[in-house]
Amino acid sequence: MGLTLRKGDALTLTKKDGSSLTRIHMGLGWDAAEQKRGFLASLLSGGKPQEIDLDASAILYTSDRRVQDIVYYGQLKSRDFSITHTGDNLTGEGDGDDEVLLVDLNRVDDSVKHIVFVITSYSRQTFDQIENAFCRVVDDALPSKPEVARFDLTEQGRFTAMIMASLSRNGQGWKFTAIGKPANGKVAHDIAAEAATVL
Repeated sequence: MGLTLRKGDALTLTKKDGSSLTRIHMGLGWDAAEQKRGFLASLLSGGKPQEIDLDASAILYTSDRRVQDIVYYGQLKSRDFSITHTGDNLTGEGDGDDEVLLVDLNRVDDSVKHIVFVITSYSRQTFDQIENAFCRVVDDALPSKPEVARFDLTEQGRFTAMIMASLSRNGQGWKFTAIGKPANGKVAHDIAAEAATVL
């Protein structure tokens, strides 16, 4: 079990021997909140829980906070091939990670100083319809793929996006920061300027 972080906490991504992590995956997940519905609404839905289609993305920034690249459901790989999105989850169903971004930290272009991970709602479903949102860092270089750090989001509200966390260069390695800042936008491009303000 990894270290549980709270909003604003930061962690340098190192192994037990002090060397830097090289390959990680950022897993993001969420569930539909329990909705109190009337008899007719329950009948029409067939008793099924509401489907929540959120999109996880990674925004890559230069040192002066300019957007260098965005990895999302419409572009599944960064131009430097350091980040791969494993695919879009259209419902939010199932346990564990709903969407995953694989990150090879050694391949991130030298001009990239920050990577911000965000969740957006293309269908404009708001975060008061969502619960148990989280992001977690997993060490993919080890066969056991241990969880390094986890950030569980407790905030809900009438916003359509969340700036979840960031990775920033820290000497020869990287630092992970739990952010949890609400925003509004359908896709990552919509909130890229606002996400830059957290760096």
